[in-house]
Amino acid sequence: QVQFVESGGGLVQPGGSLRLSCAASGRIFRIYDMGWHRQAPGKQREFVATITAGGNTNYADSVKGRFTISRDNGDNAKNTVYLQMNSLKPEDTAVYYCYILIRSAYWGQGTQVTVSS
Repeated sequence: QVQFVESGGGLVQPGGSLRLSCAASGRIFRIYDMGWHRQAPGKQREFVATITAGGNTNYADSVKGRFTISRDNGDNAKNTVYLQMNSLKPEDTAVYYCYILIRSAYWGQGTQVTVSS
């Protein structure tokens, strides 16, 4: 069983910034790959960014240069992932879901990000 605590979503104007965080806990005994997907209204869920247990990152072309994924693997924050989102655009509006890969993907409950003036 895996539990998630996601936070950091909200309403921001175009060009603004937000920082999402996601902490996975439960029967997790080591560090795993984690990442973010998002789903906009009327669209399919899409990949945003991922970070491996070793810290390697990968991004969707649509967010490269604007979003930064990072993680905290300290004893008190094992398997916690962040998404720093800068230069936000209206098309970034979506529900953002974090996930952790433990043989299969476990998903957080999602946090709403709205970019609007």
